[in-house]
Amino acid sequence: MRVCAIAYDRAMEPLPFSPPPPAPLAERMRPKGLDDVVGQAELLGSDGPLRSLVERNAYRALLFWGPPGTGKTTVGRILADQAEARFVHLSAALAGVREVRKALDDSQFRHQTEGRRDLLFLDEIHRFNKAQQDVLLSHLEEGTVLFVGATTENPSFALNSALLSRCQLFCFAPLDDGAIRELVDRALAAPDGLDGSFELTTEAADLLVGLSDGDGRRALTTLELAASIGDGHAIDADLIARAVQRKGMRYDRAGEEHYNVISALHKSVRNSDPDAALYWLARMIEGGEDPRFIARRLIRIASEDVGLADPGALSQAVAAWRAVDAIGLPECDLALAQATVYLATAEKSNALYRGMGDVRREIRDRPIEEVPLHLRNAPTRMMKSLGYGAGYQYAHDLDDGIAAMDCLPPSLVGRRFYRPTDRGHEARIAKRIEAWRRRLAHDPSEANRS
Repeated sequence: MRVCAIAYDRAMEPLPFSPPPPAPLAERMRPKGLDDVVGQAELLGSDGPLRSLVERNAYRALLFWGPPGTGKTTVGRILADQAEARFVHLSAALAGVREVRKALDDSQFRHQTEGRRDLLFLDEIHRFNKAQQDVLLSHLEEGTVLFVGATTENPSFALNSALLSRCQLFCFAPLDDGAIRELVDRALAAPDGLDGSFELTTEAADLLVGLSDGDGRRALTTLELAASIGDGHAIDADLIARAVQRKGMRYDRAGEEHYNVISALHKSVRNSDPDAALYWLARMIEGGEDPRFIARRLIRIASEDVGLADPGALSQAVAAWRAVDAIGLPECDLALAQATVYLATAEKSNALYRGMGDVRREIRDRPIEEVPLHLRNAPTRMMKSLGYGAGYQYAHDLDDGIAAMDCLPPSLVGRRFYRPTDRGHEARIAKRIEAWRRRLAHDPSEANRS
C-alpha cells in the first residue's frame, strides 16, 4: 500500500511548466497598421482607394482578390481594429454554411444589443458554390456585419452576381522584389522576429526573393526554417535552398492560373516566339498540369494558327498527343516541347479558322439552303426522274481535274470562305486556286474537255 500511495502522490504532482511555442514568424511580423503594410501602394498609399474608404469609415462589404501572401488577411485584421470590431475569421475551405450563418446571426445580435458589429473575414470564399454564397446577402443588405471576402480566384467566375453587386472589389498584386526584401529585412531586425541573431548573405537574399514568387508569407516561412536548421549566424544561399527543397508553384489546375498560362502558351506560339512558348509550357508541366490537356491545345493550335501554311504541324501535334498517351510524364515532356517549338517556328495562317467562322455565321444567320440537284446521288429511277444528279461532272474524267460547275447553293455562288495566305505551303495552295479560277473564268468549257 505504501508503494501505491507514493505512486499516487507523484501522479498528483503538477507537471513542470512548458511555455507554448512561439507563433510562426509570419504571424509575429503581421503589420498592426496600414502604414506598416508592405506593398499594395496603389490600394493603401496616401491616395489609395481602399485607404480612403477605411479612413472615412465608408465601407460595409469588401472583396479582396489576389494571390496568397499579399496581405489580404492582414488588411482585414487592421480594418477590424480600426473599426473596434470583433474579428471573426472563417475559411470556406473548412467552415460550412451553418458556421457562417451563426457568425452572421451573432453579429446581428451584437449590433442590436451593443450597437457594435463584428467583422467577418471569410477566406477562400470561392470554395462556396454560388447557392451557398446567398447566405450572406440579407446580412450584407442590412449592414449588421462588416464583411471582407478573400479569394485567389477570379470573382467574375467564382462569385455570383448578387454578391458582387453588394461588395466593393479590390485587387491585391503579388509583392515585388523590393517589398519582399523589406519584409525580410524587417523580420531579421525586429525584436519579435529574429532580433538581429542572423544575417543574410547577398546571394541568399536574392535567392529568397526569387523563390518567394511575390508571396510574403512564403518568404518569411522560408527564412524562419533556414534560421532553425542553420548552425551559425550567417544564412547563405545553400541554407535557403535546403529550406525550400522545391519551389512551390503558384498554379491551380482548376483555377484561373490554369487558363492564364495556357492562354500565354497559345499566344506565344501564335506570335512565333519559341522561347516564351517553352517557358509557359514548362510552367504548366512544373505546376502539375495534365499533359493531355496541353497536347489537346497544341492540336487545336496546329489547325487554328498554323493550318495549311505548314501541313506537318498537325502531324507533330498529334504525335505529341500519342507520346503523352504512350509514356506519360516525365518522359513525354520533350515530345510536348518538340511540338511546341515546331508550331511556334512554323509558318502561320488562320485561314481555316476564319473560313469556318464565316461558314458557321452563314449557316446560323441565313435560311438553310437545299443541296443543288446536280450534287445529289440518284440511286433510284424515281430520284433520277426528279433531276437528282443531272448535270454532275466527274472531275477525274477532265484533263485539269476540275469541272466548271457550282458546288455552293445558288444564293451563295461566288462566296469565298477559305482565303489562303501567301505564307508557307498555303502560298502554293493560293496560286493553285487562283489558276483554276482564271482558267474557268477565261474558258469554262476548256476545263471540261475529256
